[in-house]
Amino acid sequence: MTTVETTVAPSAQTTEVRVISHWIDGAERPSTSGRTAPVYNPATGQVTAHVALADQAEIDAAIASASAGFEIWSGYSIAKRQAVLFSFRELLNSRKRELAEIITSEHGKVVSDAMGEILRGQEVVELATGFPHLIKGAYSENVSTGIDVYSTKQPLGVVGIVSPFNFPAMVPMWFFPIAIAAGNAVVLKPSEKDPSAALWLAALWKEAGLPDGVFTVLQGDKLAVDGLLTSPAVESISFVGSTPIAEYIYETAARHGKRVQALGGAKNHMLVLPDADLDLVADSAVNAGYGAAGERCMAISVVLAVEPVADDLIAKIQERIAKLRIGNGAGVDGVEPDMGPLITGIHRSKVSEYVDIAEADGAEVVVDGRGFQVDGHQDGFFFGPTLLDRVPTTSRAYTEEIFGPVLSVVRVESYDEGLELINSGQFGNGTAIFTNDGGAARRFQNEVHVGMIGINVPIPVPVAYHSFGGWKKSLFGDAKAYGVHGFDFFTREKAITSRWLDPATRSDSEHRGINLGFPQNN
Repeated sequence: MTTVETTVAPSAQTTEVRVISHWIDGAERPSTSGRTAPVYNPATGQVTAHVALADQAEIDAAIASASAGFEIWSGYSIAKRQAVLFSFRELLNSRKRELAEIITSEHGKVVSDAMGEILRGQEVVELATGFPHLIKGAYSENVSTGIDVYSTKQPLGVVGIVSPFNFPAMVPMWFFPIAIAAGNAVVLKPSEKDPSAALWLAALWKEAGLPDGVFTVLQGDKLAVDGLLTSPAVESISFVGSTPIAEYIYETAARHGKRVQALGGAKNHMLVLPDADLDLVADSAVNAGYGAAGERCMAISVVLAVEPVADDLIAKIQERIAKLRIGNGAGVDGVEPDMGPLITGIHRSKVSEYVDIAEADGAEVVVDGRGFQVDGHQDGFFFGPTLLDRVPTTSRAYTEEIFGPVLSVVRVESYDEGLELINSGQFGNGTAIFTNDGGAARRFQNEVHVGMIGINVPIPVPVAYHSFGGWKKSLFGDAKAYGVHGFDFFTREKAITSRWLDPATRSDSEHRGINLGFPQNN
């Protein structure tokens, strides 16, 4: 159920808006904290809801519910757990459009892009349905006379997930299908900017047959995050977000004895060699730079153009920018735009400031998205595609993550100069090289200090049966997301050394006697 309060919308008309609540014990639970935050439709700038911000009592209730759910779920047989996973997969597949429209209404991304995010998350759900093979132990017989050693993998318990605003469905799905398949109970703290997708997923899990408490949604802010980080009942934390917050998550959770996956920020480069197909490069740069309005950690934000290709490449990118349609991600009369708005007005101002910084530092603003407006949506948080040339590598617009539709071109004289720029950066999330030279591509994949690499592919997000994660300040903690790393992260191993005496030789002296020396294998 939901509660109602009044708020003043930007139009100065007073309207009733719903309060988005928690999901605890298998149902929506209205908050009693008295604290809320506004949720906007980024395309209109209007407040469409408020989201509850948990107090300590609600944090404790969420974790206690998950603890009780774990005791039930971890006792389910593998076959019964697998049946629930398959049911969830089928429900998600049949109703994903509904979820996509919820995402667009709160995030602003185009519906087809939201559908793409769900489908990539669903890949992990499908991986998780095959979990029995991935949580098997191992057995070694007769390692010493009459002694066997075997291992088992068991769930951790209650696990926490703190997800970002840019992928309110996909990023949680990087973690919770595997965590649940392995027998854990999940407490998900979604972004307060777009919290409704998490509740929708919780209701779907219940419909799929998941016991109450196994999937809990805790709405909130830093207080809720800290509650998960410090609770003795929470065994691990999975996080995706900015590098400063990832560092904080990692340090705080590790200090409290938890396993941590903390994926941080990025500054992804595309190195373009002179032999590259420039039409492919231009298409890729526009797709990877402006998709989801640049609000994704795998966005290409810097094009390293090895001369003499920069002028031709910039002209081709300009041609494509001119054809982009920017508007309400929900579409008008059944026609979707190519790009929607940014998440909030505050974030739009931050992106605009980075363009100001680049220009002040000497960059050329080739295409300027500042002040961009969409007819009929003047209050929306829109920012036009922006293209910068000759961006100084000392500028904050180059060194820091902008997280908006800003593509910077840096001209370099050689492969080696481009490689050095990538490797000297603080981030190591994703990168790409565009070339028709297989030897150059092979050299690049071996020499670049980045976790995910594309060769003539602009956004190298691995498929679900591999793992996602970067290097350097793009990843903190014990494991990457999903793939084999995910199953290792959400289970812990027990090694059992076993001896059963043979009744026929039980009185044999070789099985008896005192020996204070260190055990040896014989």
